[in-house]
Amino acid sequence: MPSEMIETDSHILVTIPCLSDNYAFLLREKATGEVALVDVPEAGPIKAELKARDWSLSQIWLTHHHFDHIDGLPDLLPDFPAPVYGAAADAHRLPELDVSLAEGDSFNLGDTRVEVIDVSGHTVGHIAFFAPAANAAFTADSLMAGGCGRLFEGSPAQMHASFQKMASWPDDTLVCSGHEYTTANLEFALTVDPDNAALHQRIADTKAARDAGRFTVPSRLALERATNPYLRCDSPALRKTLGMPDATDAEVFEKVRKRKDNF
Repeated sequence: MPSEMIETDSHILVTIPCLSDNYAFLLREKATGEVALVDVPEAGPIKAELKARDWSLSQIWLTHHHFDHIDGLPDLLPDFPAPVYGAAADAHRLPELDVSLAEGDSFNLGDTRVEVIDVSGHTVGHIAFFAPAANAAFTADSLMAGGCGRLFEGSPAQMHASFQKMASWPDDTLVCSGHEYTTANLEFALTVDPDNAALHQRIADTKAARDAGRFTVPSRLALERATNPYLRCDSPALRKTLGMPDATDAEVFEKVRKRKDNF
């Protein structure tokens, strides 16, 4: 399947399908021509995309240590050498890092400021990269299109706290998550938020996109706020379905995640 591109006055964002359902991303700043790669599930499709566009790499950003986000790096670096950025807390499980990062750090891709956010939950040490000038956030397996990553290492409380951080981004932020899981995520969402008209519309739109061979990633944060149950823990309708009208948002989040695990 070919890549898909979103272009603004200042940036180009390219979504590259990898493996069976992963995505890698290229972010290019037009003013300087600098290019970042986010995650490296496999090298082949990424190298092909870079060669087709005649782009070199300026930086490589790793979100977390799972194989389907890093395994292509050894094959990529000989042809496209670039410094590797990743979480200091996860450095013992990541390929060798040139730049180790933690919550609150920031750096630049050309003139584009990139903020580092600890979004532990799926793993402990998972980070997200937020580039406000590009209206883009790279969330991998934390905040996902219509859902949230499985909690392999972190607790529901950790992931809820991570979601609260990401919920502070502007509505027009492009959420660049790591997998094409949207259809399954929305099918589950409907079981806990059945009267949500925006969710029903998103399910129809997602089916149309997939039937046409289009990606559903990235998605806008405004759409996630309206349809992603993990961002709707304060919804009276969702709480009614769960029988948790007086619970805390964190308790609702935990219940939704546990239901998804058994879906």
